[in-house]
Amino acid sequence: MSKKKKKKTVKYKQVTITISAGQKKSLMNFCKSRKSTPNKIIKKAIRPLLENYEDLEVNHVPSKVSQLQLFSME
Repeated sequence: MSKKKKKKTVKYKQVTITISAGQKKSLMNFCKSRKSTPNKIIKKAIRPLLENYEDLEVNHVPSKVSQLQLFSME
């Protein structure tokens, strides 16, 4: 008999956003028209932005710029 592969568990994290009352009403109307939930609509909208950046290393070094050096004539 063959052994079954164990399914890798997916870890989820919670994210909170704030929207205005008008945006909430608009979101709910959109969900009703598509027969979906707000969570699914939001996830579908941001999925293309988040797909390929999981392993990206960001090396941001804040640079301090002196205002006097910006306008020097040297």
